Amino acid sequence: MKNQLKRNLTLLDVFCLASGAMISSGIFILPGLAFSHAGPLVFLSYLFAGIGAFLGTLSVIELSTAMPKAGGDYYFITRSLGPMVGTVSSFLSWIALCLKSAFAIFGISEVLYITFGLPIILSAFFLCIFFTVLNIVGVKEAARFEVILVIGLFMIMAVLIIAGIGKLNVGHFVPALPYGINKVFVTAGFVFISFGGLLNIASVSGEIRTPSKNIPLGMILSLAAVTIFYTLILIVAVGVLSGEKLSTSLTPIADTGRLLLGQTGYVIVSIGALLAFITTANAGVLSASRYPLALSKDKLLPGMIGRLSKRKESPFVAISITGLFIFVCMLLDLATLVKLGSVAILTLYILTNVAVVVLREGNIQNYKPTFKVPFYPWINIASIALFIFLIIDMGLVAIEESVVLICAALMLYFFYGRKKHSIGYAFIHLIEKIVNRRMTDSSLEEELKQVVIQRDDLKIDRFHRLIEDAIIWDIEEKLNYDDFLKFLAKKAEKDINLSNEKIIELLKQRESEGSTAITPFVAIPHIIIPGQNKFKLAILRCRSGIKFSHEHDYVKAIFVLFGTIDERSFHLQVLATIAHIVQAKDFEKAWMNARNKQQLRDMLLLSERKR
Repeated sequence: MKNQLKRNLTLLDVFCLASGAMISSGIFILPGLAFSHAGPLVFLSYLFAGIGAFLGTLSVIELSTAMPKAGGDYYFITRSLGPMVGTVSSFLSWIALCLKSAFAIFGISEVLYITFGLPIILSAFFLCIFFTVLNIVGVKEAARFEVILVIGLFMIMAVLIIAGIGKLNVGHFVPALPYGINKVFVTAGFVFISFGGLLNIASVSGEIRTPSKNIPLGMILSLAAVTIFYTLILIVAVGVLSGEKLSTSLTPIADTGRLLLGQTGYVIVSIGALLAFITTANAGVLSASRYPLALSKDKLLPGMIGRLSKRKESPFVAISITGLFIFVCMLLDLATLVKLGSVAILTLYILTNVAVVVLREGNIQNYKPTFKVPFYPWINIASIALFIFLIIDMGLVAIEESVVLICAALMLYFFYGRKKHSIGYAFIHLIEKIVNRRMTDSSLEEELKQVVIQRDDLKIDRFHRLIEDAIIWDIEEKLNYDDFLKFLAKKAEKDINLSNEKIIELLKQRESEGSTAITPFVAIPHIIIPGQNKFKLAILRCRSGIKFSHEHDYVKAIFVLFGTIDERSFHLQVLATIAHIVQAKDFEKAWMNARNKQQLRDMLLLSERKR
């Protein structure tokens, strides 16, 4: 398919991309400052922040498994809250990832300056070129690079933990709460940015193999591993460094390495920090470039931005623009970089939780996540409240700067995107449900259906085509069996080229041999018709039910099969497949909740069955 990204990323790639995006300045720079706020139990602040990130990430995982597309959270939010909010979210995501990558590249440039005396801006310029070219070469190559770096990073952190766990000074943990327990929780919000890289995976979800399994597993394993490593390495740092030294250090983990392993330890941890900055920069370029790509596909940005290279099929224009903007970000004040990135990420977590609520409450039939947020909607509500609190805690200046970015995104939408797009979204479906008035078309449902087919690699077999071509009727009134036969024969005679009377005769004859109502809810009448190579399916939903017999007097799902004798084998296959589909636990509810004939068709097309 033209302009379609390949699914090259494995579970290991997902794990390493997420880990590489998280492990950076949050552990190599922030712990000293965090210790000065929380005291010796600062490791609990990181643990609580990891738990908070887990709660917020659940919605990202649900949306990613339902819609594994390039652009990630932008795609989710656009299809749930509309293109205007989607444009804003995409712009914020792109800015946040670019700022985070710029901060990482600044860290690498600082190391090069200390070691070799190279000018920071000059180093940053060439580093931006390097990461841009690496990602243009291809996502698979960039991901392999990330895997190597992250494995090395975890090994270095593990060495430090093993070396320090037996040399802890228990006295360093006393007093445990010099500033009170509340400061531990407040500091959890302060270090929350350390877990902000998980959104990177959402942006490349369209390039992940078996996304139904690899997205939730990769993201949860990554978050768990990073949280555990953060907590353990903070325990070591607090137990090894004195409180005075730790609270004033901007290189607390490297200083810990020096005390434990001498100058060699300092060098090893410094290399680890360098690897962390490199992984963050690489993952940031890879992920950030997918936002302009997604906007371009939806005609909210010019089409040329979404062009893929012929050889590697990577979005080279979007990557190039991203690399250029990252270099521009290097010219900003570092405090501004961190604040803007933090507020943007927290805002996106809020929007993803709102998106889940809108999609679920809007009764979007083809919204089929393979992972669902547990304890819905309480987890979503709690997450939204938590992230709003953290944004407020960031201060007025950061919020004002973010408002400027939002206004810039809105101008982009109103002056370009609003005139170009034609995107269906779930919020209109929710309003439609509330006011009980038809306001939408089927564009969103059709788009989500194609997403599910691509995600699950569903085979378009003969049964699939049979459902696509099936005649479907949807009636309200209750019918007895004779009225049903008359209705069916009158509607079907032209499609199967058989007289009205003959259809009724054959159906009655078949029913006399044994009821075709296989459950109180479902019937599958089937007859053999004259001719060769003919097979037709007619589907009827009768909301008030059809009386097939005294035992089955409210049958509401009727599948009528018309086939010639030479199609006997396929006839039996269709019977077995329909019988399997209607035995699904939620079939009856879904059948009655379908709003129209197309939704009835889609639920059959996307049903779980042997293909």
